[in-house]
Amino acid sequence: MKRRNVSPEAITGKETSGDLLREKFPAYVGRNVREAFRLMKQAIEEDYFIFLTLSGAMTPAGMHHSCLQPLIENGFINCITTTGANIYHDVHRSIGFEVEEINPHHSDLDYRNEETVRIYDLGLTHEMLCETDKFLGRVLKTPAFQKSMTTPEFHSELGRAVAEHEEKSGISKPSLVSTCHRHGVPIFCGAPQDSSWFLEALQLSMLHEDFLFEVDVRRDVLQMAALQWLTQHQGKTAVWILGGGVPKNYTLQGEPTLSQVFGMDARGFDLDVQICVDVADNGALSPCNAGEGHTWGKTSADCVTTRSVYLRSDVTVILPILTHALMSELSPRPAKRLVDKLPEAEDFIKKEFKKIFSDPNKAIYSGY
Repeated sequence: MKRRNVSPEAITGKETSGDLLREKFPAYVGRNVREAFRLMKQAIEEDYFIFLTLSGAMTPAGMHHSCLQPLIENGFINCITTTGANIYHDVHRSIGFEVEEINPHHSDLDYRNEETVRIYDLGLTHEMLCETDKFLGRVLKTPAFQKSMTTPEFHSELGRAVAEHEEKSGISKPSLVSTCHRHGVPIFCGAPQDSSWFLEALQLSMLHEDFLFEVDVRRDVLQMAALQWLTQHQGKTAVWILGGGVPKNYTLQGEPTLSQVFGMDARGFDLDVQICVDVADNGALSPCNAGEGHTWGKTSADCVTTRSVYLRSDVTVILPILTHALMSELSPRPAKRLVDKLPEAEDFIKKEFKKIFSDPNKAIYSGY
């Protein structure tokens, strides 16, 4: 590794955010901030397919409005995996409600009595939750949802419905799901049943015998692996991991699905940027770095040696400045519209799978 002289110049106040990230973050966690910016910029400049994972309560905090949607609209993010909670809370503002800052040290007993729901220092009302449930219930009962769907298929249709509602209602800030729908960005959810929108679907299934919506988890896993197989054959792939959790593992498990289970020669992600507050020595999945992931086949050898960083920081602290720098220095690129490629990806991987398992010399499990 080329050694760099650590001698930053004094900050004048005239620097751009990119200047600060390159020159004023000289060591320790700051150095990892600088490296995260370098790798994210490299992924965009070299036209990687960029998979983003998003955990935590990021949509209540408005991180989708300030950071993610600008990146999506500029073609920088091509696939998202997130939690059902982020999707559920994404809808609040689209139906006319606001999320407010509240005192996290105030009595939670008082908050409960006044029907305020707290996400640390963010306040949501009981009315907001009920109206969101009603809105989602009306959407889920429409004909478009009366079938088995994968989570990206569900989110695409939900995005369509929310976009129509936003347009009719004159909502000035679109939701994450409607933005992804317009730009063809698939949204996966690794644990859909762990969300309020799924609870609404459960209620509808109990009330109406003709309610046919269900999540096809088998095809969901297949579609994630298929997209990674397809994009690896069309270019390089990067994963930007914001917060760890189920979204991180659900995205990364596409690689061992391909190599370990399907017997395919998958190389793993070519570039890895992780932003998470957790420490790595407790055996948890959220903070494990690209090297540990490589032992599972999730990241390539080149990724581990030259194109990965684990930035131990809160996403809400560092993502705004990273987004500002990327938006300031890079031109938009065409949307890759991976949601439109899901059928092609499924067909592609099924054909490759049959080729492998029809040859006993290549099949990883010859007993099959």
